Amino acid sequence: MSAETEALIQEIIASHRNMQGAALPILHAVQEAIGYVPEDAIPAIAEALNVTRAEMHGVVTFYHDFRREPAGRHVLKLCRAEACQSAGGNVISERIRQKLGIQFGETSPDGRVTLDAVYCLGLCATAPSAMLDGKVIGRIDPARADRIVAEINR
Repeated sequence: MSAETEALIQEIIASHRNMQGAALPILHAVQEAIGYVPEDAIPAIAEALNVTRAEMHGVVTFYHDFRREPAGRHVLKLCRAEACQSAGGNVISERIRQKLGIQFGETSPDGRVTLDAVYCLGLCATAPSAMLDGKVIGRIDPARADRIVAEINR
């Protein structure tokens, strides 16, 4: 980790450490600032909060929104919950996955896109659904799936 990144993490810790339940705000702030939670940040956060490294590691790995590596320029989250599956989400997910050439949890080799599986976006009435770069998309059919991939490839 660079000295600049380490200093930024220390600044984030200092500004949040006295909050009640500071672990999540610190982790969110680190990810917002850096784009992910570096493995090297975990010991510093754990020490500041007087918890073990294992406990902090457990928090980072428990919550699916925390990244351990940088994400691609685009982040596509496809809903894999039951409502989306029953509305054809498996077919749509497979179509998108094949067109992108990556599996869930992977980033394309060129860093263009990260594909994540999520288990509810709260759009059950408009299933199947996805989220691209923070924007929710409902009622995904094959044509809309192709447009999503085209947008990512621009």
